[in-house]
Amino acid sequence: MAIRVWLPALLLAFLLLAAAPLVQVARAQSEEDAATAEVVEGADLGIVGDDTQVSSDGPLSPAPGVETVCVFPKNSGKIVPAGEETELLVGLQNEGESTLNVVAIHSTIHLPFDHKMYGQNLTVQNFFNASVPVSVQATFPYTFVVSKFLQPGAYDLVGYIVYEIDQHPYQSVFYNGTVEVVEVGGLLSVESVFLITLGVALLGLFGLWAYGQVQQLSKKTKKAPKVELGTGTTDANMDEWLEGTSFAQGSKSKKKK
Repeated sequence: MAIRVWLPALLLAFLLLAAAPLVQVARAQSEEDAATAEVVEGADLGIVGDDTQVSSDGPLSPAPGVETVCVFPKNSGKIVPAGEETELLVGLQNEGESTLNVVAIHSTIHLPFDHKMYGQNLTVQNFFNASVPVSVQATFPYTFVVSKFLQPGAYDLVGYIVYEIDQHPYQSVFYNGTVEVVEVGGLLSVESVFLITLGVALLGLFGLWAYGQVQQLSKKTKKAPKVELGTGTTDANMDEWLEGTSFAQGSKSKKKK
């Protein structure tokens, strides 16, 4: 009886664990991030591509008084479908002393355990006539695509915005965090299929083990066969003991009749 109660409970727990990643993805895609900023008027998009290089003589540093923020619109879970476009908004606030001109936005994707290992150099998006005056906030759209051959999982995305102040180049990091790369075209990834298969196999093994335990228990609980003790010897002894008595004579007379 206990086995019948535990098997449905284990099956229900396994189904809930298997459906948890799907529920998480659906919830992440349904939530929306609010971003209140205006896109700079007159800003023109330039060349967009993975091969475009941001030219500089060395590593660029951020300018003082310039702050950045990043928002994934309608994608609070930061889900990045492999092989498809992912859009984000880069907010920039100029609290410096001069007007700045945004030159480009680019990003890279890294393995989460080692930033020295590049997973992919992503899209470089150039801007023309994208100036941000002092004490002004501006928002710039940025769209990138990760390779469709990139294995699904968690990766670190690092995004940069390059700008000029008085013809001097600067660069600020607008995002440095984790994104979740997922496969496109199916609800189940390779890892999910593997986990489900493993779970089914474990349930099968558990079922066989439980069946064996039930069989052993049923054998032990079977009633032992009754052993009847013979009375022939006892009757013979009684006849010898009663021989010669009136009871023995009465018994013989009854048998003759």
